[in-house]
Amino acid sequence: MNNQWLAWAKELQSLSQAGLQFSKNDFDLERYKRIREISVDIVSKHALLENEIVRNLFANETGYQTPKIDIRAVVFKQEKILLVKEKLDGKWSLPGGYADIGLSVKENIIKEVKEEAGIDVRPLRVIAIHDRNKHITDEFPYSAYKIFVECLYLNGGWIDNIETHDAKFFSIEEIPELSTGRVTEEQIKMCFEMEADKKIELQFD
Repeated sequence: MNNQWLAWAKELQSLSQAGLQFSKNDFDLERYKRIREISVDIVSKHALLENEIVRNLFANETGYQTPKIDIRAVVFKQEKILLVKEKLDGKWSLPGGYADIGLSVKENIIKEVKEEAGIDVRPLRVIAIHDRNKHITDEFPYSAYKIFVECLYLNGGWIDNIETHDAKFFSIEEIPELSTGRVTEEQIKMCFEMEADKKIELQFD
């Protein structure tokens, strides 16, 4: 799918979602519903997916549209970084995922690392906040911010779970095939740079 078409569809979806939330006029509500349908049609046509699938994934929210929050743990042990092997694609990423409602950033990251890697950590600092779509070039239909949180390894190790096949520590020379929708090689290198020089300031887009 052409990135420009996706950008237009995302903008139409955002405008329609806000209009459906705040408009009180029945005629305007009908117009915003139609705009949402057009955005679904655009994504469906260019991604070769059925409308119902796109509608459930792309146009399933209400209220004013805001970026999703994706939190990733940066855990080092003996100069090696913790990665988990995702069950969805068999590739590796930093432990983490979308933040759960009702939990703080700190609470979310502790939970995610324990669930995916079996490891207890203590969050130390935020080292980067990235606009996902400025760093990952795919056809992701949402806007998302990735928050990278440096964590201190305490104890533990991988146990069988529903999200990952394994969890291991890797040196920068050993980095395996990454699940690039979740984390890129450049972002992993950034984590190593931050670990080597604690004086580097927080990165944000």
